[in-house]
Amino acid sequence: MTLTTPSSTPTPPTAPLLTPIEARVLGTLMEKARTVPDSYPLSLNSLLIGCNQKTTRDPIMELNEAQVATALDELNSAGLVRINSSGRTTRYEHNFQRGIGVFEQAAVLLGLLMLRGPQTAGELRLNSERWYKFADISSVDGFLEELQERSAAKGGPLVVKLARGPGTREQRWAHLLCGPVDATQTGAEHGSRSGDGSVTGNMAARIDRLEAEVAQLRATVQKLCSELGVSPPEQA
Repeated sequence: MTLTTPSSTPTPPTAPLLTPIEARVLGTLMEKARTVPDSYPLSLNSLLIGCNQKTTRDPIMELNEAQVATALDELNSAGLVRINSSGRTTRYEHNFQRGIGVFEQAAVLLGLLMLRGPQTAGELRLNSERWYKFADISSVDGFLEELQERSAAKGGPLVVKLARGPGTREQRWAHLLCGPVDATQTGAEHGSRSGDGSVTGNMAARIDRLEAEVAQLRATVQKLCSELGVSPPEQA
């Protein structure tokens, strides 16, 4: 008799096809589980606020409570979300890694792609810092390639590499959880300005990080000036 060792990673036959709203809800749950663990699982109101964030989201959405609740019901039926009604407030948590059948690193990359749209391997590594520490860009590329070459027995590919845009050196990746994506598109519109001139997507996230760094540097300068007994420089 031959004994077989079961795989440590579940392999569902097919990945469920998500709507854009379901992808936003699922991605938000995945993000908050890692970035604000003390507030997780999330209430419906907290989840709604997270889905409608103006930064680190591409595209920006204006969802209402009914839309999020409907998406949660569908995701729960698909085994991708768990609902806890035992407390005073119903709370929700994702079951993405087991439900889709991927390793932790792959789940992180898919979550970021669902929240922020097409990104290069370099952008994914930068944006994943609060989720998971990838050693280098090559490790990100490796997991993306595994997701792209995922066999039909495991549900088929979950990402696709987009065509290189004009004047760009790196190609962007897009997820396939909401259905097929035209690989000939460049994703060059990602992280650009919207029609009204506002900054969206990845660009907004970078601005947030830069502003936080500037504020920290200013606080450090003020502290040093105070210790040295000199006046801090005037801020522009």
